[in-house]
Amino acid sequence: MYSKKLNEDIKKELENLKLAGKFKVERELGGAQEAEVKIENKKVLMFASNNYLGLANNRDIVESAKKALDSYGFGLSSVRFIAGTETVHKTLEKKLAEFLGVEDAILYSTNFMANLGFFASLTNESFGGEETHLDAIYSDELNHASIIDAFKLCKKESVVKRIYKHGDLGILEQMLEEDKEKNYRFKIIVTDGVFSMEGYLADLPKIKEISEKYEALLFVDDAHAIGVLGKTGAGTPEHFNLHGKVDILSGTFGKALGGAVGGYIAGRKDIIELLRQKSRTYLFSNSVPPAVVIASIKALDLLKEKPELLTKVKENSEYFRRGAKKLGFEVLDGIHPIVPVMLGDAAKTQEMSKKLLEKGLYVVGLWFPVVPEGTARLRFQVSAAHTKDQIDRALSILSEVGKEMKII
Repeated sequence: MYSKKLNEDIKKELENLKLAGKFKVERELGGAQEAEVKIENKKVLMFASNNYLGLANNRDIVESAKKALDSYGFGLSSVRFIAGTETVHKTLEKKLAEFLGVEDAILYSTNFMANLGFFASLTNESFGGEETHLDAIYSDELNHASIIDAFKLCKKESVVKRIYKHGDLGILEQMLEEDKEKNYRFKIIVTDGVFSMEGYLADLPKIKEISEKYEALLFVDDAHAIGVLGKTGAGTPEHFNLHGKVDILSGTFGKALGGAVGGYIAGRKDIIELLRQKSRTYLFSNSVPPAVVIASIKALDLLKEKPELLTKVKENSEYFRRGAKKLGFEVLDGIHPIVPVMLGDAAKTQEMSKKLLEKGLYVVGLWFPVVPEGTARLRFQVSAAHTKDQIDRALSILSEVGKEMKII
């Protein structure tokens, strides 16, 4: 029976979230995800999407998905190892591995599920008849929520979790040095390739150097870099001339590569095979729908066929970042299409986000606890689909509201 106290407690918690300004509102889009979208029957500029290459409503990708529906149906009603593997799943995994320069890849329903599955499988399992074991994980404090939640699935008796201050590789190395003589079965260094709240890139060359020095497995969540960074869009490793040299990568087809669903783990073949045998979020989740798989294959093909998309998103990001700085806003430096405009105050950020939307510019405000206290910001996300005129209009609205609120 639904308890009265539970009902009251839930209502109180929801009210507290509203009073604290932390209550999330979902804006309803009236159509496809594009550079401009409809919200409440009004066309607005979209600067709040991970649609970095503008492929979310690409005609070729949509047509690929339509044809796949006719050939393969809507779904497979099963998990991969029972009756849910199509040839196209294996094709995408092979194509993805080749694109990333690694030995193998495995598809998951989402990047979140991929991260959960990887850490639980690797640290909770005993191998080769061992009775007990202890592993160590070293993680940047700003790593994605899926990584933080993945650690919660790791058995306390099987793993030591050590968190280092964001980007402080001196502390990371100090931790590894302190643990040098400890009898850990293995060590894993974990970092985002691109940190999604700031658009900052991890110092991958230095982290790679540290991982080799201390014989630690290097895991990089490259969700915001795949399709965006590197000469061919292969992500943070390619950007830093480390293509194919990172032990394990996780990522998604849900951002730059078509914007639907589907995550992956890619890297060393033996680890990928272990995940096929042991990963519960893979074994007990329905297969990625064939239409999504085939559309994702098309997204990888388009990335190869149209390198100008990479050039365009880079140029657009630089243009918007320069423009926002010129207006007088505090803008975090970077090369990624995530462009944070720093406001500091949560209430001010909420108010500005609302006013911008009223004038035709949709951008999401972020504040504590999503970002540290006192670092509230508007997170602009630029796309290859944006025209120069659309970016100029966005800057004009940003300037108008900024002056109206006496921020600039």
